[in-house]
Amino acid sequence: MKEFNINSFVRENILKLQPYISFRDHNEFNAPVLLDANECPFGEFNRYPDSSQKKLKNKLADLKGLSSTQIAIGNGSDELIDLIIKIFCEPKKDAILMMNPSFAMYGFYAAVNENGVVKLNLDENFEIVKDGFLKITQEKDLKIFFLCSPNNPTGNSVEDIEFFIQNFDGIVVIDEAYIEFSENRSGIELLDQYPNVIVLQTFSKAWGTAGARVGTAYASEEIIRFINTVKAPYNVNSLSQELILNLLDDENKLNDNVAKVLSEREWLKEEFKRIDCIEKVFPTDANFFLIKMKDGAKVYQTMLDEEVLTSQRAPAIQNCIRINVGTREENEKLVNVLKTVK
Repeated sequence: MKEFNINSFVRENILKLQPYISFRDHNEFNAPVLLDANECPFGEFNRYPDSSQKKLKNKLADLKGLSSTQIAIGNGSDELIDLIIKIFCEPKKDAILMMNPSFAMYGFYAAVNENGVVKLNLDENFEIVKDGFLKITQEKDLKIFFLCSPNNPTGNSVEDIEFFIQNFDGIVVIDEAYIEFSENRSGIELLDQYPNVIVLQTFSKAWGTAGARVGTAYASEEIIRFINTVKAPYNVNSLSQELILNLLDDENKLNDNVAKVLSEREWLKEEFKRIDCIEKVFPTDANFFLIKMKDGAKVYQTMLDEEVLTSQRAPAIQNCIRINVGTREENEKLVNVLKTVK
């Protein structure tokens, strides 16, 4: 990659955009009487949430070994994906690169913002072919590369991530929604070395708080400044901020969740070996399996009939179903249903 200048990648109108700053965001401001935001003076949750999420960013900074100025908080990772595309991609002109198959929302938000979507087809083991990557990046003018690792819906991690960072002339977003279930190191460790990298994480998976809708972005101060400029002022509500702050105080919560999921994942892996309708179980570093069935449509419908909802991946991945790890009771029902399919 060439010498990186963030301003050369940001849309011109975003460079000129002035962020909305709440009066309460000023460090020197701490008034006991709040009559500035037209709030109702009555009610348990009558005040707007902290727009800059200071407490949560400070807590995360301590845990991740970063500065709070390197952290942005989103209403789920989805909001952050949308904001990143808005910052760097000119509508009707720029394009993103994404793995195929991968998380559909990268392409969705690019389309919403009227940006092109270039798909990098993975090989039969759902790995990136480096020669194919180099060819497509030389032929296409691309602004952002979304690297999902572990990848959804395939479950495997991207190997040699630094190769793709070094050979992409643009912004590389490493989406680590499932990183807690993997033994691989986080891309956060690469931020000092690569100023074009953004790492996304979430509290929706391993932390068990999908309903709170809290995602995080880790990057250089310059990139985070642009995210904070473009985001809505009160994008993460007070209840979610408080929930995550309390969660982060409980060091054992995450470890307990991950240990249980990994134990159930191993149990399921062994059970799947004895099920006739399964043709192949792909390796996974996540809290789910991608499974190739002998007859995917039949298996999927049988599970639906027995009130077991899974994620059918056909026609994109023929005869494949993505199944996430549940509780032992849920997993036993899943296995028993699969055993009935001949």
